[in-house]
Amino acid sequence: MSHILQERHEKLTTSIMDEQQVLKGIFYMLYGGVAVLGMIACCYLLFRRNNAFASDITSSVRLRRWTAALFASITLSHLWYLPMYFLTSTDEVRLSYFIGGLLDCMLVLPLAIVVLFAMLQDRRRPLWPVVVMMMPIIVGVAWCIANRSGALLPLLLTYFLLMVIGIIIYMVRAMRQYGRWLRDNYADLEHKEVWQSFVVLSVILLAFAVYAFEIGGPAYDFVLQMANVVLICYLVWRVETLSDLNIQMPTDTAIAVDDAEDETVTTELAEDNGLSPTVNYNIGMLLKQYCEERQLYLQYDISIIQLAKQIGTNRSYLSRHFASEGITYNAYINGLRIQHFINLYSEAVGTHQPVTAQQLAHQSGFRSYTTFSAAFKKSMGMTATEWMRNIGE
Repeated sequence: MSHILQERHEKLTTSIMDEQQVLKGIFYMLYGGVAVLGMIACCYLLFRRNNAFASDITSSVRLRRWTAALFASITLSHLWYLPMYFLTSTDEVRLSYFIGGLLDCMLVLPLAIVVLFAMLQDRRRPLWPVVVMMMPIIVGVAWCIANRSGALLPLLLTYFLLMVIGIIIYMVRAMRQYGRWLRDNYADLEHKEVWQSFVVLSVILLAFAVYAFEIGGPAYDFVLQMANVVLICYLVWRVETLSDLNIQMPTDTAIAVDDAEDETVTTELAEDNGLSPTVNYNIGMLLKQYCEERQLYLQYDISIIQLAKQIGTNRSYLSRHFASEGITYNAYINGLRIQHFINLYSEAVGTHQPVTAQQLAHQSGFRSYTTFSAAFKKSMGMTATEWMRNIGE
């Protein structure tokens, strides 16, 4: 009887060891695969000129480069953590983990925060606060390495969590400002959705959380690698589908001002939205002559700066004109497009031509039917299909 039990125990032990070896093999393949994926994504963003996901989108070069740098750091992090999986001494493993954490704090984590900043294109945010935020962690981890002690780890983890909370608060406020900037400067918000920036923030924070709450074991290792895969894939897609919005102020316009003056005028908009009656009247006539009669509003993705250049003024004066009229640039352009849609549909009904709302929306200057639907319902109080059905009846 004891002989049988011993055989079963040996078989069970052998089976467990075989399963562990299989899991280790799968993990090493996943670990190496993520490193290769990061390098491929890095090279793709640096060297490919045309987008694979959205060929009609020109993505931000600045964002592509920072994201490529993040992917390169993720690949490097897999190299400097690699010895930890082959060391046997507990002290050596811990030292290797500390060194990897120090390098992460110097490269991976700051670059992730910089990518978040770069996605907000309303203005170029200073990057030095990122270095300042990371310095206490870098110094603390360096102390742990020098003294081969983890005494500061609870304090560093607490600071890390407080830093993440601060980043969340800042990014939520910044993305709300970014959303208002988009609505004030663009009529068609396709590929500029702010909620996707929130998704990127959530994915990066998920990776941070998995990284910070290191619990050990194969489950943690697999979850961390899968978080890296999700982060790399989603960031590549987001970078490819986010339009470059860093358009410059025109320098040869009739009422042009330099950058410093434009910033001053923009600041003053919060205090005074009015213009002199003569300037306000002239801008209104220019809009009617160039934007409405020449149908500039039919151009996809036309921004307020591009429109200002076409009519011979600057963004600040044009913004003040819309403010004095009690509307926004977004509402002005979409209002013209919706009226164009109504005219096209009336002509189609008069000539008994079969048309669809999607077709007419595209002909009216809307690249995205979702944007058209939201603008139409806000303007008319009903969906386009409901309105077309009522007109038909």
